[in-house]
Amino acid sequence: VQLQASGGGLVQPAGSLRLSCAASGNRFSFGAVAWYRQAPGKERELVAAITSGGSSNYADSVKGRFTISIDKAKNTLYLQMNSLKPEDTAVYYCNVRFRLDPNAYWGQGTLVTVSS
Repeated sequence: VQLQASGGGLVQPAGSLRLSCAASGNRFSFGAVAWYRQAPGKERELVAAITSGGSSNYADSVKGRFTISIDKAKNTLYLQMNSLKPEDTAVYYCNVRFRLDPNAYWGQGTLVTVSS
């Protein structure tokens, strides 16, 4: 299984980005999925997740600004990020579990820089 994350870049405050995490090589459909981020000098933190039951949850710092979603047909996980702030600057990682697969998989990370 491989996860290819993309969509990061440099954006001005209040701007938007959409991150993608394309899965390949998986035999089973998405189970629980999530986006994490790690800012310089800080620990990795959970940003948003969808449980295997389909419920979404978000870190308080991104509620109302970020939206996590799945396109099953494209086998891809997304993170729509709006109203970006400098404190959102980090490397963003996707994390995916597939149904009937006991493993958790990580994407390679994509850098988001929010700066004027």
